[in-house]
Amino acid sequence: MVKEWATVVRWQKGRALLHYGSSSGCGSCQAKAGCGSYLLEKIGPENVHQLELEISQPLQPGQKVEVGIPESSLLRSAMLVYLTPLLGLFLAGALFQFWTTDQLWICLGGIGGGFAGFFIARKIATYWDHLQAYQPVVLQIGLPPDTIKVLQQE
Repeated sequence: MVKEWATVVRWQKGRALLHYGSSSGCGSCQAKAGCGSYLLEKIGPENVHQLELEISQPLQPGQKVEVGIPESSLLRSAMLVYLTPLLGLFLAGALFQFWTTDQLWICLGGIGGGFAGFFIARKIATYWDHLQAYQPVVLQIGLPPDTIKVLQQE
């Protein structure tokens, strides 16, 4: 199970809008200068996302919620997104190579197959979107932010 803590932005009628960011370990090791992931994270866009889930328990803004998705679902989704267009590119390129010897048509056929693979992946992803195995689930709900009060002792 891949887990991530998210913060509640709002909760209305059983629907919660959650705000979460990437929790990569970048910045904690000594290889910052030579690490490609660290450099890409610094120059790339901010990795903050929103997710809307059905949660029947009333929540307050600022409250923490742990959300998870099964690893198998995540791996199947990644394979769909990356391998389907690649497979379409190779298959269409090979098909055009048997049909013609003109390199321009083979290249255009491969590109067209890649786009077709992308659209096939989108269709499959829309179907998978309604399956329960691909929906994030709430694992834990933290205490509301106003429940804990810290007293300072001097």
